[in-house]
Amino acid sequence: MSVWFVTGASRGLGAEIVREALSRGHSVVATARDAEAILTAYPDKPAGLLAVTADVTSQEQVRAAVDAGLAEFGRIDVVVNNAGYGLVGAVEEVSDQAARDLFDVNVFGVLNTLRATLPALRAQRSGCVVNIGSVAGFATAPGTGLYGATKFAVEGVSEALHGELAPLGVRVVIVEPGGFRTDFLNDASLQVEPASIPDYDAGAGATRAALAANDGRQPGDPAKAAAAIVDVAEADEPPLRLQLGADAVERVESKLDFVRRELDRWRPTALSTGF
Repeated sequence: MSVWFVTGASRGLGAEIVREALSRGHSVVATARDAEAILTAYPDKPAGLLAVTADVTSQEQVRAAVDAGLAEFGRIDVVVNNAGYGLVGAVEEVSDQAARDLFDVNVFGVLNTLRATLPALRAQRSGCVVNIGSVAGFATAPGTGLYGATKFAVEGVSEALHGELAPLGVRVVIVEPGGFRTDFLNDASLQVEPASIPDYDAGAGATRAALAANDGRQPGDPAKAAAAIVDVAEADEPPLRLQLGADAVERVESKLDFVRRELDRWRPTALSTGF
């Protein structure tokens, strides 16, 4: 059995991943900004669960959580970068502070966790890194540009990491979920910029309304998503990207078609710039 290290494990998809991994006999170092929230979710204190307080924006706290996990279980095999939150607002509407706070958690939190966990995986010459991205990190939309940008950044880091770690026996997976019935669309995980510019009502404004109306009505089952993620992490040859949900598959296919059409249309211009 493996030892998992999961960030953002107190609720939502993170909690489902912890639950699924434990049900298969794996051990889990589950982290959140408040470990008590994790323990509340597991009042029966299942064997193999170590709940640790760690804010991913603090390199010191994440390293301490890794040290605690290694002391308890002796190794870490699967790292799941799940901690993060959403932000809705047109690019111009989002304040500088809101953008920086978002990147601090969704991007730099991932980097903090990677710096803390990768030495163990490299030493073992084995393991799997699962970075929870979003379909918005492959094909974003009006009103989710800054959130999408953080997930695009995770995609870029993950692609490079895939090439860097493959020779060391460590696998990398980017998960691109669509809409799942977690708390992601309520105020526990989604921030809505208070500033609203009327000129963007048709774009970002429509997204604000659609997301609010869709809370609790997302098509995806988070328990099934967690099972799929654990399946992939256990696979000998996992994919670099894993889309979850029919809506995610549709958006990715649409983006690929769009890019291909533009590439073909502007190919002569692209090729005209060579010697």
